[in-house]
Amino acid sequence: MRPAPLASLLAVALLAGCKPAAAPAPAPTAPAVDAATATTTNRAVATVAETFLTPMTPADNIDSPASWTSPDGQVWLIATAKATDKLVVYDGQTGAHLRDIGSRGTAPGQFVRPNGIAVVDDLVLIVERDNHRVQVLQLPDFTPLGVFGADDLRKPYGLWVNKQVGGYDVYVTDSYDAGEDAQGNDVLPPLAELDKRVRRYAMQVQDGKAHATLVASIGDTSEAGALRVVESIWGDPANDRLLIAEEDETYASEVKVYSLEGKFSGTTFGRDAFKAQAEGVMLRPCGKDGWWIATEQGKQRSVFHLFDRHTLKHVGAFQGNTVANTDGIWMSMAASPRFPHGALYAVHDDQGVVAFDWASVAKQLSLPLECEK
Repeated sequence: MRPAPLASLLAVALLAGCKPAAAPAPAPTAPAVDAATATTTNRAVATVAETFLTPMTPADNIDSPASWTSPDGQVWLIATAKATDKLVVYDGQTGAHLRDIGSRGTAPGQFVRPNGIAVVDDLVLIVERDNHRVQVLQLPDFTPLGVFGADDLRKPYGLWVNKQVGGYDVYVTDSYDAGEDAQGNDVLPPLAELDKRVRRYAMQVQDGKAHATLVASIGDTSEAGALRVVESIWGDPANDRLLIAEEDETYASEVKVYSLEGKFSGTTFGRDAFKAQAEGVMLRPCGKDGWWIATEQGKQRSVFHLFDRHTLKHVGAFQGNTVANTDGIWMSMAASPRFPHGALYAVHDDQGVVAFDWASVAKQLSLPLECEK
């Protein structure tokens, strides 16, 4: 989560005392509907028990997760630790802590405030906000392959990777500001200067080295299309859509829809559903159909909203028994013994990561598990 502009700081201060305490891994319970937490769309928010909660490490300031399945079927859940400048690796089936990767610095394999993370093929890409770059590592050994973006990025946060023939398109959100006010709060640039909120790079990996070239700078400067405070981003190549969460609560918590080329479509959604800051955004495909998952970062409970892949209409929402104050999420489609239909991983209160069995989510929200090709 990026610090909010001044006008929203009072609301954050009022909520600070409600921060949930560290909790042990919750025992699974039967899903239930909690009508008391109905969203403003008048749809009830279902409660789905978390399958596991990783060890809680408050000093790390965990931000975003991603998962990788090895050729022999091991599942690694990899999370960025902003405060301790490293990656934390968990068992993606049990949540057990496996190892830490990296240290503070600018050398290969080192980080300064790692934030966004994505895994594609055997590559893990990490956005380093305070090194102003994206670093590429190769799994399973976390071998450094290179960095890019330092000449362009000012305050990068999140990323999405679109696999192409012979390479990858990498979209990186850049929530730069116009300095600070007298109270030390970030000052939002004027709309005319928000035309570089997303940077698009063409990346290739050859001979053990990652190389990337800046292809485009993205950002509408109109009142409706401008990206004021940005972090989470995800795309849908089949429908030429790039979704970006708007986190400026003084304006609106919503999701803006761009094309992959970077043009604002004129469409936004979610404003009537989110009661707190819009955060992690991902797509759960189901054949040609599927659902967008967008996070409402509640301090006492996070709510995960589902929207139809094509129409963007709200189709349901759920929360866990414990998970709150969620920054990043990651949707794993890979089948595994613990999660035959995949899992949704979500950061819990900057201290750990929870897992939801997608089969439990689908059952509670009456979603199909078997998808037409």
